[in-house]
Amino acid sequence: MSSKEYLHIVTQDHIPVQKMRFGRVLIWGSAGIFFCLVFLQLLQQNGVADFKFSNWRPTLYAYGFWAICLCAAQVLMYGERGKRTLFVLPAVLFVISMVVFPLIFALGIAFSSWNLSSPDGRQFNGLDNVWEMWADPFYWNALKNMVWYILAIIPEYAIAFGLAILLNAQIRARKFFRVAFLMPLMLSPVAVSWMIGKSMLEIRFGPISRLARTLGWDNPSFFGSGEIARGMIMMMDAWTFIPFMMIMILAGLQAIPKELHEAAEVDGAPPWKRFWEITFPLMLPVSITAILIRIIFKLKLADIIINVTSGGPGGATDSVTSFIYREYRDRSNVGYGTFLAIVYLVIIVIFMTVLMKLADRWMKPRY
Repeated sequence: MSSKEYLHIVTQDHIPVQKMRFGRVLIWGSAGIFFCLVFLQLLQQNGVADFKFSNWRPTLYAYGFWAICLCAAQVLMYGERGKRTLFVLPAVLFVISMVVFPLIFALGIAFSSWNLSSPDGRQFNGLDNVWEMWADPFYWNALKNMVWYILAIIPEYAIAFGLAILLNAQIRARKFFRVAFLMPLMLSPVAVSWMIGKSMLEIRFGPISRLARTLGWDNPSFFGSGEIARGMIMMMDAWTFIPFMMIMILAGLQAIPKELHEAAEVDGAPPWKRFWEITFPLMLPVSITAILIRIIFKLKLADIIINVTSGGPGGATDSVTSFIYREYRDRSNVGYGTFLAIVYLVIIVIFMTVLMKLADRWMKPRY
């Protein structure tokens, strides 16, 4: 066996007992300092004692000290194996600090009453937010609207697939059309909402409204009716993100070997049959990936709604995200808004897990 073949093998280093003990002392000593500070700050937070902490910065410093000691202890205790651990461990610690800790803090806020306009501050209220959510018709209405917004992905996918096939064909100015169709994706949803929703569809002076009057629509109010307003939100969001699915599907179409279509054409298969029996089955993994990513973007839909309708009329266009945003902004209800956000996070995790399992089962080859 050559020397190069030994490069991936990690041998067991002979670590002195004193080094290993010192590494354990570093880990448990720094962890003890960290948890002690957390305990003291929790006591102060709940009014049990006053340790003169003005904020949670001491705990942050203690966590950073523990993270450094933990990384150093890996090298002291495990030698070469510990050095390899350092390629992953800092990233794990960073994720814990940026995801896990805020989530724990959010759980504490979710079961409390905390209105920024109230002088009482944050107070634990048990399950009151649960009962408030259960009796909140606007939140359930926002969840129902999300069903319609997600179902709108089906026609979006069909349009994106058609455009991808068109741009994959040998047509004139194909490169120009590819760039032109990608332009909506280059705009932010906020710009789209102001350019289309607030300008072109404005009821008095918008050019589309004027055209509608010319064609006989006396009162072209695109956001006065709940169904029409929801449809306009769907169209603006689709106009922004259809190019995203289109470019993914186009990349998949270009990866299909041309010999398959040429062989089917020689055998006399019509274009529609070639599409259903060759193109569509081969594009299934790419299509499912594009749809799943699009669903993730759709679940975050808020900016267009906030800028154009603010959830109106009567909550007809509200998404869950825009409703939670208005709980924070308009009502300053931090406790209830955080609880709604956590419930929505749980719904998203369950929904996406089920979808990904179904997609994985669907994409498995059947023999």
